[in-house]
Amino acid sequence: MQYRTLGRTGVQVSSLALGAMNFGRIGRTTQDEATAIVDAALEGGINVIDTADAYSGGESEEMVGKAIAGRRDDIVLATKATLPMGDERNHRGSSRRWLVTSLDNSLRRLGVDHVDLYQIHRWDPTTGDEETLSALTDLQRAGKIRYFGSSAFPAYRIVQAQWAAREHHLSRYVTEQPSYSILQRGIETDVLPVTEEYGLGVLAWSPLASGWLSGAIREGRDITTSRSAFMPQRFDTAIPSNRARLDAVEQLAQVADEAGLTMIQLALGFVTAHPAVTSALIGPRTLDHLHSQLAAADTVLTADVLDAIDAVVAPGTDLAAHEKNDTPPALLDPALRRR
Repeated sequence: MQYRTLGRTGVQVSSLALGAMNFGRIGRTTQDEATAIVDAALEGGINVIDTADAYSGGESEEMVGKAIAGRRDDIVLATKATLPMGDERNHRGSSRRWLVTSLDNSLRRLGVDHVDLYQIHRWDPTTGDEETLSALTDLQRAGKIRYFGSSAFPAYRIVQAQWAAREHHLSRYVTEQPSYSILQRGIETDVLPVTEEYGLGVLAWSPLASGWLSGAIREGRDITTSRSAFMPQRFDTAIPSNRARLDAVEQLAQVADEAGLTMIQLALGFVTAHPAVTSALIGPRTLDHLHSQLAAADTVLTADVLDAIDAVVAPGTDLAAHEKNDTPPALLDPALRRR
């Protein structure tokens, strides 16, 4: 396992981090299975665990809390807020009112008195940066969080938040958590250059592109992955963007074979090779998944392999741009672009 400094925090983190989205009903993972995954991840050198309040309605946080009991100080623990937690209209977003309540709920579920990294899961266009940063700064000063970061923020919002922190003399986001994989490279155009400019740590999620790069999806095979069962539209190869992904996967499989690598090693080695990326978040649903991903921990891709990847999916290209989580609201709601 490689270790890197998380932005400018001085905190040393593993180049692979454990994402806990599959803990609970989303991944149909029991507590015993989740604990076994955490045990194996820590034994394999991972020291970052990332979860969120919205994962299975808080169940993931509860499972993580039980799994890390007695060894909290050896783990860089991260969670998130802002996605809806029920139907109540104020149980979501990044207002001070909700963040204070949401963090207390997360700490209770996790069974800890603080988290190392508290992340704004999605940019909330209804709440000003000063409001959010002020609340996060106060929570930091109260000792409930050590650092805070953003997730899936478009580049211009990352810059705006950095400016607002300086303008209002508040603490700033020190990390960004974007989606990044060989098949979704759009953040190379703007987000990653901005994170480098401001010295943010980057925790990249979905490095296996929701299973497209796991090796399980190939031409001529039925797609039977767990993710495809509840998101079938993202795997229907009659859809042009999915057809393009499958075509790319076939070419990438040849690149991996010629390099003597598995698809997982190729995919994770690609993400961790970018100088702006601190860690790649893996989200195993089973121990077998975890072990196959841990096998890529020390993978270093050579220049010729990276060049071959570039020839399949050009730098800065998203093969499924409609799946991005950082689309400006005005592109989704016609009312916001009409007088």
